[in-house]
Amino acid sequence: MPAKTHAPLTSDQRNSFAAAYLGWAMDAFDYFLVVLIYADIAKDFGVSLPRMTLITTMTLIMRPVGAFIFGLWADRVGRRIPLMTDVVFYSIVGFLCAFAPNFTVLIILRMLYGLGMGGEWGLGAALAMEKIPAERRGFFSGLLQSGYSMGYLLASLAFLVVNTWWGLSWRWMFALSIVPALISLIIRSRVEESEVWKSAKERVKLTETSVRTIFSNPTIWRRFVFLILLMTAFNWMSHGTQDVYPTFLKEAGDGGLGLAKSTATWVAVIYNIGAIIGGIIAGGMSEKYGRKTLIIGCAIIALPIVPLFAYSTALGMVILGSFLMQVMVQGAWGIIPAHLTELSPDEIRGFYPGVTYQLGNCLAAFNLPIQESLAQSHGYPFALAATIIPVLICVIVLTAFGKERKGIQFGTQDTALAAAPT
Repeated sequence: MPAKTHAPLTSDQRNSFAAAYLGWAMDAFDYFLVVLIYADIAKDFGVSLPRMTLITTMTLIMRPVGAFIFGLWADRVGRRIPLMTDVVFYSIVGFLCAFAPNFTVLIILRMLYGLGMGGEWGLGAALAMEKIPAERRGFFSGLLQSGYSMGYLLASLAFLVVNTWWGLSWRWMFALSIVPALISLIIRSRVEESEVWKSAKERVKLTETSVRTIFSNPTIWRRFVFLILLMTAFNWMSHGTQDVYPTFLKEAGDGGLGLAKSTATWVAVIYNIGAIIGGIIAGGMSEKYGRKTLIIGCAIIALPIVPLFAYSTALGMVILGSFLMQVMVQGAWGIIPAHLTELSPDEIRGFYPGVTYQLGNCLAAFNLPIQESLAQSHGYPFALAATIIPVLICVIVLTAFGKERKGIQFGTQDTALAAAPT
């Protein structure tokens, strides 16, 4: 039997996907710039590492606000204009971080940046997944989510070049962040509006359905709360394996490995390659075996990798453990763009995935302070293991109890108002 072939994407589909990918990569690029340099910022501003973690916590706390504002706007006027406005806003704020005179100003700027980045993922994922053919959504979901790991990888390389090789300060790292954002803006200017949004808008107009009516539906509310819980577990899983890990690699005390900056950076490059591989493969496989099956499988396989990931001391085993962990963690994540958009009603797809994702991200924002505190009292290996194992179990259990709508056709009655059976 001949292999099934797919028609190539149209230029509009390619541009929509490229814009979403670059926007998401930009999100990770900027976030992990902070993770890589927050110890240097702490020294410059004279603040402790536990207090310095506020810089990531406050950014994550503001993201649901941005998702709420830009999501409602996108469901009302379309995806293009809110997305382009969003990119301009967070690009300017991110660039201004390079000129922060003190810790307080930097915190305020990072909060504003979180507001802008909060709108990015949900709107970008909605626009891309609405345009990608349903039968190819899993693969492109994994490819889209791998943009997060690509952003981390690029941040690691930027840190290696700017900070380690050239010896420039952390301020230059923030100045760099405007470049990929502007590239994303140029591509987005060529993207056409979502046809799924247009049909949903007409349906809302004909039926005189309001946002309040949509959210009075108990199915919508139950799923909304469930997805927040699921995204909290997912975000804790990714932040728990990534945020404190660069510090663990570089710090000599509290059970840290004390690696040279350049060595630690190359470790980060390698495990992010694993993350990209995992996201693409798991996303593609979810098209055949189902979204839930692949998420649960990745989380189960990650559990026995935790000791190798957290307690290895030989460099080769550290690389292997971090590589395998990110294959599994980001493998599970590779399914999320498709999974969340498939569970979202057409009428509020700009709002629904982004807000549930960002509220989960907000609740997971305390991961880094908790891990830093545990590291100071019990060492970094314990801090990693004690936070990762329970979260992997939560991901498995929550996913098992959740719904799945793999391959559903957007813009039809099946995705109107309630995007899953009650």
